This record gives sequence, C-alpha cells and structure tokens, in this order.
Amino acid sequence: MTDTATLAASPLDLASRLIACESVTPATGAVFACLEAMLEPLGFAVTRFVCGEAPDGPVENLFAIRRPLGDPGRHFAFAGHLDVVPPGKGWASDPFVPEVRGDLLHGRGAVDMKGSIASFVAAAADIPREAGTLSLIITGDEEGPAIYGTRALIDLMQAGGTIPDLCLVGEPTSVHRLGDMVKIGRRGSVNMWIRVAGQQGHVAYPHLADNPIPKLVAILSAIEAVVLDEGTDWFQPSNIEVTDLHVGNPAHNVIPAAAEARISIRFNDLHSGESLIQRIRAIAEPLGGTVEAKISGEAFLTPPGELSGIIAEAIRAETEVETELSTTGGTSDARFLSRICPVVEFGLCNATMHKLDEAVAVADLEVLARIYRRVALAALVGTS
Repeated sequence: MTDTATLAASPLDLASRLIACESVTPATGAVFACLEAMLEPLGFAVTRFVCGEAPDGPVENLFAIRRPLGDPGRHFAFAGHLDVVPPGKGWASDPFVPEVRGDLLHGRGAVDMKGSIASFVAAAADIPREAGTLSLIITGDEEGPAIYGTRALIDLMQAGGTIPDLCLVGEPTSVHRLGDMVKIGRRGSVNMWIRVAGQQGHVAYPHLADNPIPKLVAILSAIEAVVLDEGTDWFQPSNIEVTDLHVGNPAHNVIPAAAEARISIRFNDLHSGESLIQRIRAIAEPLGGTVEAKISGEAFLTPPGELSGIIAEAIRAETEVETELSTTGGTSDARFLSRICPVVEFGLCNATMHKLDEAVAVADLEVLARIYRRVALAALVGTS
C-alpha cells in the first residue's frame, strides 16, 4: 500500500477493508495487519503484541503513536476495539463481505466499531504532525472477557511513558442521529454466584436430609428487598437482578444436595464492586450461603469539562446537533482508561450494533471523520 493510497482513502473504504477481515472476539492477525498498513504511511509507530492464554486469550492488541518532530506537545488518544461479536445466522449478505446497499454500509463491525476506527484514521490523515502527539489504543478483546486487552495496553503505555492527556473511546453512543449522545461515565458491573449446600435425601424422609432450596429462596428474598440507592445527578439508581437459578435435580423424589443462583449488579459511583460483594455476603452467609464474585468494572465519571466540551462543540459545528451527556448503557473499556486520564465515549448510531445486518450510514462515516478531526485538533492545540 502506498502513502498516496492511504492518505486518499475515505472512511468508507477504510471501514470496508476492516470489515472484510473476520475478527470474532478474541481478534488476532489479519485485521490488525490491515489497520497497521493504514497507520504506518501516516507516520505512526505501530506496536502489536499478543498476550494471554486460554480460556480468555490469546488476545492481540495494537498501540500506535505519532509524535511531532520537535516538542511532543499534548497527547490525544483514540481508543477502540477490532473484535466483533459472532454474526449469527440470517444475514441478507455475508457479514464479512462489506456491501453498500442504498445509503448504508453493511457488515459485522460497521457500527461497533470498525466504522469509528476508520473515521479516526481518516481524520488522522488530515491532522498536521506538528499539532501534537496522537495515538490509537486498539484491542482485540473488548467484546469478550476483556482480561488481556485494554488493561495490557495500559501497562504498555505506563511502561513507555505514553499516557495520554485526553482520550476518546469510539463506541457507538449516538441514538437517533449522529452526535445526539456522548457518554461521560458508565455504571460498574459485578456478578456473584450464591451457593447453598444441603444434604441429599428422599422426599418422604425430610428429617434425614437438608433441603438447600428454602435457604436459597430466603437469601434471594432478602437481597430483593435491598435498595442500593436512589441514583445521583449523573447516574440512574443501582440495580440488583437475579440472572440464573440452578438446582440440577432430575428426580422428583429426591431432596437436592445443593442449590445456587447468580445475581448481577449494575452500580453507580456511590459504590465499589468490593463494597457490594461484602454487602451480599453479609446477607447470604448468616443464612447458610457462600458467595463468589467477579467484578467486571468499576463505575466511573468524567465530570463535564474540557473534553466533553470539545466534543460537544465539534458535533455542533458539523451537525448543528446539541448533544446530551449521559452515563446510560452497559460497560466499555473506558472503565479501564478512566484510571489514567479523562475519557469520554462518542461514536456512531447504535441501533444495529450486535444485530443481524449491522449497518452504518455512509454519510455518517464522513461526518464522524470531520468531527474527530475537530476534536483532536482542539484537544491538541485549541483550534477546530
């Protein structure tokens, strides 16, 4: 690939190239080579590495950085992921053969989030090198366990002294039209497995057995009565949901030996994952239960300020849309990046993400590239 070909490439062309590389999570290989080939002619130094072992790896990651020849200036980063969820069956066309039908580009990852990455690459091609330091923080493990992805990239940046001043995550945050919503925070997530041991026996001789189900029901009833909070200025109330019950007893005349349930808590910044684990243990253990837990991510908030203001102004300049600052939705890798610098999420319309026939408006790719250019320039040198 020549410099001229890359510099002249449109977001549509770049997105199509990325979609054509099948990259169901965890992604490795061709899709990273494709992105590397786009970035190197633009002056980016690209580092690719694979880490982790089964079952949560191996995962490939990419860090690309372009510094000015003199003073490095401010450092603005774009973060995202090249992995996609499995396409499922029933597509109108091959999900990994990009196809433009009408005004839409179809393909798995068009919205979440190869289209956004392509738009940023197109924007970077139009940003003078002397403006400041630009980087891309790209993982192949956002849609999966997220163990060996962005967290490993953060370790790399910390070791190399390349922590950005500001970071934009290109998740598809827009709802009805491009630019109508950006995310300045996300709720945290913790899953817990509650187990109650009993003693198996015949249902006709209950005095010779110990049924764990009533104890588990009592635990869940107590948990259901908990009100964690009423929400905050920026977050909706935290919620606890029972997501699974399991006994595994195929016999109608046997008292089971054990019963278990799984709960999921999405929580705002009034709590931490660990504080919630301890709260559930305080309920379950006196009633005969044990609790195992996994924290997927902590809540975070980037208060309205410089970065969200820059993004809102860029959106307004290109679309005349007044954006809404929000913390709704699920988790993203911004939960990790928020530990090292201010981070805000903004990207394409999310109506078709993870769905059959995922698609992005071709015009939105072009507009997004212009918005990203404005954001990067304003973040680096204060101009748009």
